[in-house]
Amino acid sequence: MTASADLEIFLISIGAGLIGSLAGVGGGIIVVPALTIIFGIDIRLAIGASIVSVIATSSGAAAAYVRDRMTDMRVGMFLELATTSGAIAGALLAAIVAPSVLLVLLGVVLLGSAAQQALRLGEELPPDAEPTGAALRLRLFGSYPDARLGREVTYAARRVPLGFALMGLAGVVSGLLGIGSGALKVLAMDAAMRLPMKVSSATSNFMIGVTAAASAGIYLGRGDVDPTIAVPVALGVLAGATIGARLLPRLSNRRVRLIFLPVLVVIGLETLARGLGIRP
Repeated sequence: MTASADLEIFLISIGAGLIGSLAGVGGGIIVVPALTIIFGIDIRLAIGASIVSVIATSSGAAAAYVRDRMTDMRVGMFLELATTSGAIAGALLAAIVAPSVLLVLLGVVLLGSAAQQALRLGEELPPDAEPTGAALRLRLFGSYPDARLGREVTYAARRVPLGFALMGLAGVVSGLLGIGSGALKVLAMDAAMRLPMKVSSATSNFMIGVTAAASAGIYLGRGDVDPTIAVPVALGVLAGATIGARLLPRLSNRRVRLIFLPVLVVIGLETLARGLGIRP
């Protein structure tokens, strides 16, 4: 790695951290292809750097979102139960399930979800609803100060069992395929539980950091984290995530959805291509 390459990786990582913090998906979707395609770095080292970048994204953005009361800690910790359980199940299923089949199904689901997101581009906030059922018992409701709207926005989770099931699926996908599941986390909270898009993105940033931290030790133990690659990635992603954390409170929920939509399409197409053998 040369000094100019380090600078290029740093600049690309800033963009990855910015988009990742706003969309709630981490920076890996940009970092991994950039490192492998542009710089010719081994995919294992690229994924190791991506894990570090996800932790950096979460560290840079999640703390600010918690401070701004945009992260719903109760929802995040409740759904982490499903994600971690799913990740363990996915790791156990890895030896008996054909990954290509799951990749194709996941790609179709993500692209279908992207179409659903496109239909909601004009929606600023979900319709008001009083907490009922599991949301009321578990206190999965709250509010956040929306700087864009200039008022306190209240919300309550809906269809909690469906959201919990989708989070379990996100964990299975992560454990089975070794890929990030931030997009599925956002979809579970936004589409299934009908939380405001800002809350979904902020809470996902908090959750992906917990998930990535749990797996980082494995990548370190295997020697898949090269400091000469991971350091410029982590610094760039952290800078981008910090910028994103300052921007998100000032953006509308519509704009956040507009940022999330192309990310969802790219992940869906990439997953489908891998499942069909078009891409390794």
